Amino acid sequence: MGINGLKDAVEEVKVLRGRPDEEIAQALFDRLKPRNYIPASSREEYKQAFLREFKKALGEKVIEERTGLSIKILGPGCPSCDRLEQTVMEALVDLELPAEVDHIRDLKEIHALGVFCTPALIINDDVKAVGNLPTREVLKKWLRDMGPQK
Repeated sequence: MGINGLKDAVEEVKVLRGRPDEEIAQALFDRLKPRNYIPASSREEYKQAFLREFKKALGEKVIEERTGLSIKILGPGCPSCDRLEQTVMEALVDLELPAEVDHIRDLKEIHALGVFCTPALIINDDVKAVGNLPTREVLKKWLRDMGPQK
């Protein structure tokens, strides 16, 4: 997940191990909301995703669920790659869409995905851009087309 402070929040909440899932999910949400944009319409999905990450950190087996979009930004961290990530986040905020956003910087991982030029963008396993920066409006169109239907 592309969530700021997730690792620290999980560590802080480990003291709640054994408490009800709802309590743990709420505690994670309360710690992470101030540092991340979470659309009001997606709060419950985020709580469940945070809880899954918590359980994974404890070594528990977790069934992965995909909620919203899966977005991968591929690039080593150059200004263009970082700009693509920023533009994707802005488009998600504009559309109020939940998404799992990963910025993959490792060149071996990038090449394993069949991409050899960066920056690149993959939405729901579909390569949408390689070697260029799509505009915010183009990104929004792709996200609407591939996102959940309202």
